[in-house]
This record gives sequence, C-alpha cells and structure tokens, in this order.
Amino acid sequence: MSISNAMASGVSGLLANSKAVENISYNIANADTVGYRRSFSQMITSGSTSASGSFATGVATAVTHSNTAEGSFMDTAVGSNMAITGSGFFVVNSNIDASYTAGNMFTRVGSFEPDDNGNLVNAAGLYLMGFPYGGDGTLGAVDRASFGDLEPVNIANQTISGTATTSASLSGNLPSQETGLDTPGEAFVTSAEYYNDLGEAERLTLSFQPTGDDDAWVVTISDGTTEYGSVTMTFNDSGPDAGSPASFDDVTVTATAPAGFAFDPATGEMMLTINNADTPQVVTMSLGAPGSFDGLTQFAGDYTPMTVKPNGSESGTLTRVEFDEFGDVWGVFDNGTRKALYSIPLATFANPNGLETSNNSTFHMSNDSGGFYLGQAGTGETGSLSSGGVESANVDIAEELTDLIQRQRAYSSNAKIITTADEMLNETVNLKR
Repeated sequence: MSISNAMASGVSGLLANSKAVENISYNIANADTVGYRRSFSQMITSGSTSASGSFATGVATAVTHSNTAEGSFMDTAVGSNMAITGSGFFVVNSNIDASYTAGNMFTRVGSFEPDDNGNLVNAAGLYLMGFPYGGDGTLGAVDRASFGDLEPVNIANQTISGTATTSASLSGNLPSQETGLDTPGEAFVTSAEYYNDLGEAERLTLSFQPTGDDDAWVVTISDGTTEYGSVTMTFNDSGPDAGSPASFDDVTVTATAPAGFAFDPATGEMMLTINNADTPQVVTMSLGAPGSFDGLTQFAGDYTPMTVKPNGSESGTLTRVEFDEFGDVWGVFDNGTRKALYSIPLATFANPNGLETSNNSTFHMSNDSGGFYLGQAGTGETGSLSSGGVESANVDIAEELTDLIQRQRAYSSNAKIITTADEMLNETVNLKR
C-alpha cells in the first residue's frame, strides 16, 4: 500500500466513523420517543486486491435498522393507547380526507386518542386505520394484501338500533300457602319490560292473584292503557311434578281490537297484540308449560320476584370503547350491548428491517422489505395488542454510549493514520534537501 492509499484509508475511516456517530446521536436523541426504532452502522471493507499483490483498501458503512427489537411497555392509563408485542406495525394515514388507499404508512407509535371528530390519531397526527365490522358483527371478506378495505377508526356518534321483542319468558316462585284461604290476600304485582319496533323500552304489568282454591292463581296482564286478559293457573301439589304448572283454564279476553289476547293451555304461552304503532306488535310470553320447571313454579315459602327475559334490544348510544389483544375495538352502549366496531390489523413483512424510514417514526415499503400482509393481532407473527400504554423506543442508552466511545477511539485512530502518513510524505520530500 502506498502512503497516499494509507491516507485515503484513514479518510474513509473518518467518514465511516462519523456516519456511525451520526446514527448513535440520532438514537440517543430519540431514546424517549414513543415507538422509535434504533439504527446503527455496520463497518464493511472497501477496496480491491490486484493479481500482482498491490491493493487499495478502506472502510464504508452499511446502515442497519433494528425494527424487530421491541421496546418496553409504558403504562399511560389512556385506554385508546396501544402497544404491540411482536413484529407487526399499525397502518396509519396522515390525511383521512384523501383516498384511504393513498398515503398509508406503517408505525409502532400507538399513542392514539380520539380527535374532535372521534377519529383515533396519534401524537404525530397520524390516523389509525382498521377494518370496520358490519351490522351483523362480522368482517366479511376483506383483502389483507391491500389497503382497499381499510378506513379510519372512528369511535364518535356510534349508535346501535334496537330490535323489537317478539317473545319473552317469565320465571319465579309463587308461595303456595297464599292459596286456598277463605279470604285470599292481595295480588303480587310485577312488571315486564319489552322493546317496540323503534327500540324503545315499554312495560307490561302482570298480577298474580291467589284464589280460594288450593294451588290456583289468576294471572292478569295489562299495560297503562289496555287490559289484555287473564287466565287461571293451577299448580301440581304432589308427585315428581309438584310445584310445576298443572293446567290453565278460564281464559278471559278483555282487550279490544286492534289490541288482542290469546292463550295456549298446551304450552302455557300468552299471545299479546299490543297497539303501540300503525302495525300492532305481537309478543308471545311464556308462563311455563304444564309439568315443566323452566317458568313459574309454586312452592311454600316466600314470593320470588319475577325474572323476565325478553328477546330484542333497546336502541343505545356509545358510552365507552374497549380494545382487546386481538385488535378488536368494542363499543359498550348504554343499553348494555357490547358490539365489535373495528378490527385493527397489524402489518407484517418478509424483512421488516428493510423498511424505508421516514418522519414521525413511520415506515414505507421498499424492495428490501417485501410486500405487506394485514394480519389479525394475536395470530402468527403479527403480535398482540396491549391497551392502556405505549411502546418505548428500543434504545439502550448504555449500549449507545459504549458504542460512542468505541467510535470516538476509532475516529482518533484513523486521524492518527492521516497524520502519520503526512509525516512520512514530509520525510520523503525532505530526502532531496
């Protein structure tokens, strides 16, 4: 190697170590940046050797990104903040007014909170993207190899429509000692809630009047405006069916059209036609079939308050949002319903360390990274989600400072090569004197 080549090698060493110090400085500066992925410089040789043995050599740097190393979980107590455990990335978009398939990028920054419109946005102003659930609670067929089915995750103005009640069941215990008295006591009264076609809750009133006959009760049903009808319900008092309904008789209809009342003694079901809309609502209410114990019973003891189980649901508005480890966003409504709203996919790559880095701790695909796949959290290599916190930077300050010392000494050594080569050149020049 000639003296000039030695000097060139020293210069390449200065440049390479300067680049390494640049990466280290960037890592240290972002040590407290949520979701930051560290990068570092690897030294590689640069030069060639001829057949005659003469050579020129130096060093260069190859920047490597540590995108697969995880940071630690930092609790924030903010329910919409999320951290990924695994190799996946959130899909985010900087402009939700644009096409959702354009401008999407990837990040590990999960500091999401709703903006004034209810869209989940992180501290860098990037909007979280997800697959919306349909009204039937399913995702349907979504394309997980493109952005086409994604939309911004919005948790504002979420409502759930109600469904009308068509059937209800009644259960509870009537005290047997109240029947067969010369002067029967007062009726036991309860109410039953049901839902109309608009998802509004309404109530029916049921009265259970003990009679002078043993084990017999008159059941009457009404609402605030209509007396529908009544039926005498007799219970078994012995044998294996003791306490269960024995028979239904004396069915009396007091409702006037369009309201209506009917009773089926074989099943213990009453059919109510409720005049609460242009088209009356029909509700079937079960008191319990003869010989069964899944409805009303009669045993000695106290009166047990009735339990009414109607189908259908009341309309509701969103009260809070929950996030699970599988990336599902659940809405909890004021009517007690819990409904899946979005599925937050996590993007995976064949080579995540080959992603192209950008501002705000975001990443873009590159030839080195390969294409993406939007997998469900909690499956495969995507990783799971933890809410209520964020992921810290994957930077170890002690490691960075140690590398900084090594690069500083390497820089000084390469500087020494240059000064030594310079002195040798001076000696060569001085040979003429």
